[in-house]
Amino acid sequence: MHLSNARSARRFTGKFNPRARTLAATLVMLLGLSQLAPSVHAQEGLAGSVKRGGVIRYGHFQEPACLFGGWVQQWYLQRQYSDNLVARNEDGKILPWLAESWTISDDKKVYTFEIKPNVKFTDGTALDAQAIADNINGWLSNDPDLRNPTAAPYLGDSFESARAIAPLRLQVKLKVPFQPLLNVFAQSSQGILSPSALKRGLAVNCENPVGSGPFIVDKWHHGREVIFRRNPDYNSAPATARHQGPAYVDGISWKFLPDQTVRYGSLIAGETDAIYDIPAVAWKDANFRFPVLRHLTGGTPLRLALYTARPPFDDVLVRKAFAYSTDRKAAVDTSFLGSLPFEGNGALSQSSPEYLPELGQSYGYDIRKANQLLDQAGWTERNPTGVRVKNGRPLIVRISYSYAFLKPDGEQALQVVQQQARAAGFDVRLQPTNPADFFAGKNLGPDDYEVVLLYWVAPGAEIFRISWKPDQNGEPNRFNPSRYQDLMLWDIIQKAEQNFNGAERTALYQQAERKIVDEAPVIGLTVLDVTLATKPTLKDVWLDRGSVGEPVFYDAHFNDKK
Repeated sequence: MHLSNARSARRFTGKFNPRARTLAATLVMLLGLSQLAPSVHAQEGLAGSVKRGGVIRYGHFQEPACLFGGWVQQWYLQRQYSDNLVARNEDGKILPWLAESWTISDDKKVYTFEIKPNVKFTDGTALDAQAIADNINGWLSNDPDLRNPTAAPYLGDSFESARAIAPLRLQVKLKVPFQPLLNVFAQSSQGILSPSALKRGLAVNCENPVGSGPFIVDKWHHGREVIFRRNPDYNSAPATARHQGPAYVDGISWKFLPDQTVRYGSLIAGETDAIYDIPAVAWKDANFRFPVLRHLTGGTPLRLALYTARPPFDDVLVRKAFAYSTDRKAAVDTSFLGSLPFEGNGALSQSSPEYLPELGQSYGYDIRKANQLLDQAGWTERNPTGVRVKNGRPLIVRISYSYAFLKPDGEQALQVVQQQARAAGFDVRLQPTNPADFFAGKNLGPDDYEVVLLYWVAPGAEIFRISWKPDQNGEPNRFNPSRYQDLMLWDIIQKAEQNFNGAERTALYQQAERKIVDEAPVIGLTVLDVTLATKPTLKDVWLDRGSVGEPVFYDAHFNDKK
């Protein structure tokens, strides 16, 4: 994980959302409610006997509409109750999980996995090669009850079949080599679910999914919490885990506390044992008071995707002008109070193995250059309000965003962008959208926005396939809100995916990375981090840094010693 310290924010004199001040005042009050705990910066390893029992009260951010799926908030939940075919450590090495070992054919098109024996789903169904084949084939099928919204975009072009060639031997065949296959299988959204349970239909499985993991979904109290209970028969922990056998705790009360002030305050007040997403205003206090875990996700950073299929952002000069017109670093520093770094590389997250650090400061604030580029692009006139005009059309930029992708602290950063871009002649209009409407497509139609704020999580540059696959056979790539279509870029990405030489593959991905940054269909803003603060008496919680930083409570246990 690469993490740079954000420098002090430059002062910005525009008007800000007063919520930040309100949040700070509320937290100051909360910080006085309890005696300060000693600073702890790392979880302790297991030593000697471990105290068993207890229920972890965990305060999370957002509640999804289904307990599994393609959104990262769903991955966090699925990590608790399902197992994957393989695991990935933070160095990128693929390790055993349900598959004890595997081989890859010389032509890189056939993978043969030896499956761990004596594993069962929590409904009693055998977890064998056939069960895993049923899952994989279902992910790539047209059955809406089985199709996986994450696996299908990755594997749809390369996948041929998955079948059990023996009770505990799985064979996966590809049409063309696809080197990121094991990375995809390691992601929590590809957790293996009971084929028997899947036959119940999507509605039932969203409510009560069945895996083979260390916890069982007991009850979902909508709007409040998901109750997990310990799986007493668990025997299939990954090689990345710290112990084998059942979890130490009796269960998890996974509470949904969307207000970050309330969530952090619940930890201070002793109402929760761990909380997700530490507020920026409380970042320093949390690191002093509690054990803190942090992971910067791979894939893409939090970025501004510019709609390139029509004016004004069909012109690369205007895209670059917009990037130069705002001091995004100051916006990030001001909004997140130094708790998150600015990320100028809109193509790839800084924790991805292929990341190019020199691109991290791309398109620094330069209002003179922004004005020059807009003049060059023909936006030379201004209306009485100072907004640039071309052929009678004002330079209006609508930014669509949702709290599903933006932390509450981040709205202030967009307000800074809105006000600063005005100096170059952009009329920036913010379009906040609640998560339910956002996922339903509100403010995301082809005529609804010029910019959308998004991220896509993955271990690394394999995310390029998701973001930049061109529309094919009349079917648009719905994961490409920029609508940027570059066949040369797509050719580089495909060559990288099919190359099993590490250095050569990295060089190809970095060639694509440079091209994306240079053409500016996306503009970097900041990173997506996963943070957890825990009570000092809750030990051995960890973040799955091999994937996207999901909290893992399997090894966790309570210890009265701080």
